[in-house]
Amino acid sequence: MAKVVVKGVVRRAGRQALQPAFDFDVDTPSDVICGVDEAGRGPLAGPVVAAAVIFDPSKPRIRGLDDSKVLSAKKREELYEKIIDRALAYCVASATVEEIDTINILHAAMLAMKRAVEGLSVTPTVAKIDGNRCPRLSMRSVAIIGGDALIAQISAASILAKVTRDRMLLQLHEVHPVYGFNAHAGYGTPQHLKALLEHGPCEHHRRSFAPVREAHARLGMPLPVVSAQALEAAAAEQGIDAPPF
Repeated sequence: MAKVVVKGVVRRAGRQALQPAFDFDVDTPSDVICGVDEAGRGPLAGPVVAAAVIFDPSKPRIRGLDDSKVLSAKKREELYEKIIDRALAYCVASATVEEIDTINILHAAMLAMKRAVEGLSVTPTVAKIDGNRCPRLSMRSVAIIGGDALIAQISAASILAKVTRDRMLLQLHEVHPVYGFNAHAGYGTPQHLKALLEHGPCEHHRRSFAPVREAHARLGMPLPVVSAQALEAAAAEQGIDAPPF
């Protein structure tokens, strides 16, 4: 089970199914809004990480928030420190490679987001989720496509998730330097694909993702057993045609 860290507290949460997104675009002054986003759905290695953020209304607004993908690494690090300093509550959580290969990448991302929200020290009244789906939560939730560039709380969550995951991959690089995780954070770059074929996958590679399975096959390594659902979801994430699940 993945660890959930919220300002020094470690918590654990179980798996849950998905909840369909629904429209809820009217906020009231009494609402406690939580922004939620994830990082790492597409890489071939490492966990998927999610964050949830509630701003402290008594503290200054944070300038420069945006989708983490359009910010430089230096800018993300600067904003990361401001977010954790000015948040009323925040939580970063993850779903492991084993969970990704068991319940598929989509459900693993939903699980990580659910863990992040449930790990908050303050209970929100509304959760705003980046994307077109919501995890099953106990409070109202709304999915917002492109929300990481539109909603400040989601932008903040995007940055916390991205910075945390990048730091995790730097740690993996220390243990497995041959893959270059410090350069590509687990994504399927030419450098990473070449290393996969030369050295084979390590335990941190997602066995449900096609390039990892291809590396197993080319090196004559036994193909790991992975659920059909996980294979289909991984294929969809990588832009490969696959039947819906």
